[in-house]
This record gives sequence, C-alpha cells and structure tokens, in this order.
Amino acid sequence: MQYLKSEDLLLLIVIILFLLGLFTFGAGLFVLLARALGKETRSLAKQTALLAQKGITDDIAGLVGNASALIEATNQLVRTAAGIGIFLTFLGLTLMSASLWLASYYGLWS
Repeated sequence: MQYLKSEDLLLLIVIILFLLGLFTFGAGLFVLLARALGKETRSLAKQTALLAQKGITDDIAGLVGNASALIEATNQLVRTAAGIGIFLTFLGLTLMSASLWLASYYGLWS
C-alpha cells in the first residue's frame, strides 16, 4: 500500500480547492447571464408593461393592480437571481484565491 506524503496531500487539497472554486465561479456567471438577464424575464416584463397600459386605457383598476404586482414579483426574481449569481462568483474567486495562497505559502510551486 502506498501512502501519500504531506506535500502530495496538500497539493491534492490545493487542486481540489481550485477546481471547486472554478466550478463555483462558472456557476455564478451562468446564473448571472442566463437567469438574471434571460430573455424570458425580459419578455415577461415587457408583456406586463403592455398589460398595465391596456388596463389604464380601458380603465380597469383590477388589471392595473395585478400587473403592478406581477412587475414587482418579476423585479424581485431578477434581484434574487442576480444576488445568487454575484455570491457564487465571489465565492468561486475566494476559493481560487485561497488555493493559490496555500500553494504559494507552502511553496508547492518553485
């Protein structure tokens, strides 16, 4: 049976930490680009604005109230998705930075 030396184990931890950070960073960018700025969200906001305008011109108060609630829910959805994306992006950058700091602190690359 072959055992890992402490340097090999530390190098394995650094590689795994870097890959985890890279994956998290990519997931954050995907959430930011696909979810927060997605075409479905923009289409929903556009259609809701048109619905609110129609409610105003036809003097239908209930339609305007529901359309404004839908606009608020859409805005909250976009803010939540953007917040999650930004958090994942910064977490990925932090993990990658920590792995590079560990590698340089313990002299794993020379």
